[in-house]
Amino acid sequence: MSYTSILVQLDTSSRSTARLKFAMQLARKSGAHLTGALTSFTPDPRTFYVMAGYSEYFEDHQKLRLKRQSALEQIFHAELEHAGVAGRWVENIDYPINDITRLARCADLVVAGQEDPDDPESFIADHFPATLVMSAGRPVLFHPCAGDFATLGENVMVAWNGSRESVRAVHDALPLLRQARRTTIVTVDEPRDLVRAEGIPGADIAIVLARHGVKADVVQLEQIQNTPAGSLLLSQASELAADLIVMGAYGHSRWHELVMGGATRSMFQSMTIPVLMSH
Repeated sequence: MSYTSILVQLDTSSRSTARLKFAMQLARKSGAHLTGALTSFTPDPRTFYVMAGYSEYFEDHQKLRLKRQSALEQIFHAELEHAGVAGRWVENIDYPINDITRLARCADLVVAGQEDPDDPESFIADHFPATLVMSAGRPVLFHPCAGDFATLGENVMVAWNGSRESVRAVHDALPLLRQARRTTIVTVDEPRDLVRAEGIPGADIAIVLARHGVKADVVQLEQIQNTPAGSLLLSQASELAADLIVMGAYGHSRWHELVMGGATRSMFQSMTIPVLMSH
């Protein structure tokens, strides 16, 4: 089992080229076909025309964006040739959520970017990363909006809580886990009244992974009062010097996590290394 087709979501943000190279290296390592899909948010020009001087601003900004998109396409084809990877380019998507989801369902893995609050070009749509991982039906590997990552999947941390989403993420990540030098399964103790009866202890999923040829250690973290589980997991990933986190997305309802908070939302906001999520 390996990833034979990878989709990378690209945009006009400053991190798009780094994300492309990240996905290209993964495609080359996996021997996978790579599809580059250009997604961007284009404001309705009618909202600008009602304000004096803004029509010119919109037109100038649109020219700049088209120039960046053209440059990115050229980089994509050059990187394909240099890496010896088969692939294709998909023109700018008009309806990002619907179109990227359709493309994702024909891929083994999706590589997407974390939204950067300091770079408006990284904004695609409201809750774009969350909607993508919820609707794609495929694992989504999120590339952080900051940092350089020389390795991927050599030292993997699996965030495990025994949920359906965790099971899906672990099995979706098997092509990476089989090649990892080190895998650590990390669980966070929850208050007794929140523990799920159907939850599987970390040791049990370690046995399952062993049958797939993956040797994994198990670490159990104690829940700290007023400290979100997401923060505990990120801290543990740093302590392990992990280069990838694997986790299920939205074990609670999406509404609950968007409003009340949760590990998934914490990762979207504060990820420091790539995170593979499945729902």
